[in-house]
Amino acid sequence: MPTVGSESARPKPLWLLAEVTYRCPLHCVFCSNPVDYTRYGPELGTDEWLRVLHEARALGAAQLGFSGGEPLLRDDLETLVAEARRLGYYTNLITSGVGLNERRIAAFRQAGLDHIQLSFQDSTRELNDFLSSTRTFDLKLRVARLIKRYEYPMVLNVVLHRKNIDHVQQILEMAERLGAEYVELANTQYYGWAFLNRAHLLPTREQLARAEAVTNAFRARVGSRMRIFFVVPDYYERRPKACMNGWGSGFLVIAPDGVALPCHAARMLPGLEFPSVRQRPLDWIWHDSPAFNRYRGDTWMKEPCRSCPEKTRDFGGCRCQAYLLTGDAANADPVCELSPHHQAVLDAVAAAQRDDAVPVHPIRFRDDRNSRASSAARRAEP
Repeated sequence: MPTVGSESARPKPLWLLAEVTYRCPLHCVFCSNPVDYTRYGPELGTDEWLRVLHEARALGAAQLGFSGGEPLLRDDLETLVAEARRLGYYTNLITSGVGLNERRIAAFRQAGLDHIQLSFQDSTRELNDFLSSTRTFDLKLRVARLIKRYEYPMVLNVVLHRKNIDHVQQILEMAERLGAEYVELANTQYYGWAFLNRAHLLPTREQLARAEAVTNAFRARVGSRMRIFFVVPDYYERRPKACMNGWGSGFLVIAPDGVALPCHAARMLPGLEFPSVRQRPLDWIWHDSPAFNRYRGDTWMKEPCRSCPEKTRDFGGCRCQAYLLTGDAANADPVCELSPHHQAVLDAVAAAQRDDAVPVHPIRFRDDRNSRASSAARRAEP
């Protein structure tokens, strides 16, 4: 376990993501929730979540995101928001919009919610509703107008992939009509359900280049009226991202069942026992638990990361991506061109370029049936 330095040098979980539920009315093909989410539960109760908010604030957490699943399925969300405001958090609701009506948004405004991020799957009703396997496009438009009426900043998020990336112009025009101040065009990162559906979702190089060009032209036209963030998919980078700015360095996830994680996807990693806030105080979990210390610092690194001068910037990349693509979370992230496993990324990109490529299975929507099938497959693994 890495040696912890002085108290002032100890990392703090500045950003807390409260995944208050895995339940969701949408069935998105790129959902970041675990593919075997039906294995986990029951959810933390109201008092347990309130204790988590207190303990995380005492550790230094300042930014708080309420996420899921769909967090609006929790009828105690207003209570959690109000307590978070009292504790001094800056709060963000990350939502599909399903369940946000005038009564609830007024209650959130009264409780002190700072920020609402609304997701769309596409700019067209047909593709938005197909990708989520729900009829929600018109509802999202109504919710977007409601957010503006209650004077929240309009923050739209659209996950991009092979199915919708050619609609970037129309997506940005929709955002402009809705009065969006911020738009995040977040190319799919391949974990969870997105990894399961990667053969259907990974765009071609040409699609990505066109989308970036369209985005840049739109930025030039709208100027400062709209801030647009275009997040490139890892597979098209030459160096890995500094995932969460380093394992256990500033980002803390509490899953619906109380398991504490250093990132959204980490609970799939074998050989790590992530502690639960039901059994351990958050201070011990963050500072002392073996799981949170496993990939802190650089003593765990193999070559080429161990001697790489970039290791203090990218921290060896993403542990979950390393595991998914190589079977060993301690390997260099294969996105890095220096990784001995980089060919795994090149092969996936090459497959995306082929017009005749046929995915080995139909697209799998995020639902309980498919999750239970994934759970059964995992139990059958040797």
